[in-house]
Amino acid sequence: MKIVQWAVALTAATVTSAFVFPSAASAQSKFQCEPGETYIMNVMVSAHPYWVPVYQGFKQAAEAMGCETVFSGTPDYDITKQIASFEQDLVKQPAGILLHPMQSDPFIEPIDRAIDGGVEVVTFAADSPNSKRTAYITSDNLAEAKFAAEEIVKQIGDSAEYAVLENPGQSNHDLRVTALLSYMEEHYPNMKLVGRQASNQDSNAAYRATASMLQANPNLGALWIPEAGSAEGAVAAVLEAKADVLIMHADVTPTTLEHIKAGNIHMALNPNQGMQGFMGFVSLFMAAHSDMFDPFNDYKVSGFNPVQIPYVDNGFSVITKDNADSFDLNAYMEGRDPS
Repeated sequence: MKIVQWAVALTAATVTSAFVFPSAASAQSKFQCEPGETYIMNVMVSAHPYWVPVYQGFKQAAEAMGCETVFSGTPDYDITKQIASFEQDLVKQPAGILLHPMQSDPFIEPIDRAIDGGVEVVTFAADSPNSKRTAYITSDNLAEAKFAAEEIVKQIGDSAEYAVLENPGQSNHDLRVTALLSYMEEHYPNMKLVGRQASNQDSNAAYRATASMLQANPNLGALWIPEAGSAEGAVAAVLEAKADVLIMHADVTPTTLEHIKAGNIHMALNPNQGMQGFMGFVSLFMAAHSDMFDPFNDYKVSGFNPVQIPYVDNGFSVITKDNADSFDLNAYMEGRDPS
């Protein structure tokens, strides 16, 4: 049968089924969990406010499908401790784990072992691309860096001094920094990078690094930071020095949100966290229930999970003084169960 004939037949079958089966709701949905079926979300620095809306999105998707969820991870910024928490999660034999890997390579073996043992793994916000993880959910870090670079030039001109703080080793943070530097070099060669220091999400380290850069570079015009924890320390140093420095960062915390409202931080580029968690759960559920459909590929002979989603862009929001109230975490969580 020719492709056109297949299309015609499919259309006819669809129309016919619409009359034969008046309500698809009468059939039991495959997007439902078995009683007790559980999915875990595992992170590092578990008390960080970033995870709160992500887990809420994760839970909302799970509840819609009658599934159970658990929030897990380590309170420390320590790859060994996060891997240990991941190992503990595997002992519970969940259907799947939505994982934010602190570093990519150390998680290759644990992720592969989890999947070989029947526990699906989807990464979010940071990736382990050489592992067997079935999907990766994140915002477009390249787009974030380009937006930040263009905004900096728009505000301070194309022949000014700028600096960056960074968090080496975490894939999304690395990309947010390196992409901005590359974009500036290619499109605005007169922009001068005068400082690049690692703060590693430590607000105290960021304070010291920013103070040092301000002292060495009195004409510093802008500062780009790939996450919000370091931005807290950086803005404190800028305010203490009474310097006129435009600060932009990715992510948001209640503290940086207040600084945005006060005009101390120009803006933040925040991944759509609820979508990240929601799409993370949907991707994880589909990986765990890949037998719900029969895709047109070789998965039966090759043995791989047919649900392979290399990248889902959950988008990002631009937070300014004008819309900051929409990102009030306390208001968002009012009446919600945080557990």
